[in-house]
Amino acid sequence: MATKQKHSKLFYIFIFTISFVIGFVLIVGTMYVFTLPSSYEIPGKIQTNVASANVGELDVEVIKNNDLSIHFMELGNKYTGDSTYIKCGDVDILIDAGSRTSSVSTISNYINNYCTDGVLEYVIVTHAHQDHYAGFATSQKVDSLFDLYKVNTIIEFARTDNTSSTMYKNYIRERNNAQNENGEATTVYTALECYNETDGAQKIYNLSEYVTLEILYQRFYEEKASSENDYSVCAMINQTSINGEEKHYLFTGDLEEDGEESLVENNTLPQVDVYKAGHHGSKTSSSELLMSVIQPKVVCVCCCAGSSEYTSKNENQFPTQIFIDNIAPYTNQVYVTTLCVDYKNGQYTSMNGNIVVTCNYEDILVTVSCSNNNTILKDTEWFKEFRIMPEEWAS
Repeated sequence: MATKQKHSKLFYIFIFTISFVIGFVLIVGTMYVFTLPSSYEIPGKIQTNVASANVGELDVEVIKNNDLSIHFMELGNKYTGDSTYIKCGDVDILIDAGSRTSSVSTISNYINNYCTDGVLEYVIVTHAHQDHYAGFATSQKVDSLFDLYKVNTIIEFARTDNTSSTMYKNYIRERNNAQNENGEATTVYTALECYNETDGAQKIYNLSEYVTLEILYQRFYEEKASSENDYSVCAMINQTSINGEEKHYLFTGDLEEDGEESLVENNTLPQVDVYKAGHHGSKTSSSELLMSVIQPKVVCVCCCAGSSEYTSKNENQFPTQIFIDNIAPYTNQVYVTTLCVDYKNGQYTSMNGNIVVTCNYEDILVTVSCSNNNTILKDTEWFKEFRIMPEEWAS
C-alpha cells in the first residue's frame, strides 16, 4: 500500500497563485470583449497626422495637362469639413473652405500647386457652417483665403439662421473686403440671384468651350429650413466632349433630405459621373430619391471616417451605414479623404488622401487619382470592421 505524499506549504502557495492569475486574466479578457470601443482606433504604429497640403503620389504636371480637374482636399486636422478646388484651363474655382480657420494654410498650400496667378475666378460658399466656410471667416489678425487670393466672383448661400454668430460676422467682413484681380471689390451674388439671373448674375457660367458651371435651384434658397444644411448652394459642372458626349459633376454642400427632394423636383438632373457626397456621407443626405435620379458612378466623401466629432454611435459616424446602403445599388467606386485615428488626441491619417478627378474633352474619360492610395471604401480595413457589406457590393 502506497503511503500518502505530503506537500509543503510553498507548494500550495504556488498552486493558489497560478490559479489566481489565470482567473484574473479570464475575467479581464471577458470584460474587454464586452467593452470594445464603438469608435475606430488604429494601432499606435500608424497613429500619425497628415501633411494634407502634400500631393503625395499625385503628379501635379500630369494633372495640369487635363482640361478639367476636381480636387477633394484633406484639411490638415482631425475635423470633418469640405473644401473642393476645381481647375478648368485658366479658370480656378473653390467650393467651401472648412474645416477650421487653421485649414487656410493647408488649402492655400495645395491650391498653389495649380493656381499660379493668385486669382480665383469663382468662389462658392455653400452655407454658414464652420466646417464649410471657416477659411473665409478668420479673425482680423489672421489672413483668410479672401486675403490670400484675388477673387472675381463669390456665389454664396441665399439664407442663414446664423447671422448673430461671430464667425458669420467675420465672414461678412472678409467677404466685403475681398478684391478681384483688378483691385476692385469682388462681385457677390446669392445662389437665388444666379438662378433668377438678377443684377448681372448668371445661372450658367462658361468656364471653357466645353465646360460650364451651373447653379441649381432648391426651395430653401427662399424658404426657412429646419436645418442650416438645407440652405446649401447646389451646383453642377457640365462637360461636353468634341463628339458631344456629356459628363456631369454634382455638388450639394450639406443638403439634407428635404432639400434633395426639392432639388429633384425643380431641376432636370442627369445621371452624374461624380457626386460629392452630401453632408460628408451622413444618414440625413444622399437620400434614396436623389440617388435613384443621379445614379452616381463615382462618389467622393470629404470626412474623417469613424470620427466621434458629432456622435459616439459608430453607425452614425461618417460615412454612415445608411449612406452606404443608398449608394450601393449604383456604384462601389466610393473614395474617402481622411481616417480618424484617435479623436480625443487629435490623431488622424489619410484614407485615400487628396482625391483628384480628371477628365479631358477629347477622350472624356473620368479618372480618379489619390495622394495616399486608390483603395475604394469597401476594401478598406475600417469598412470591413465597422460597416456591413451591402449585397450589391458583396459580389
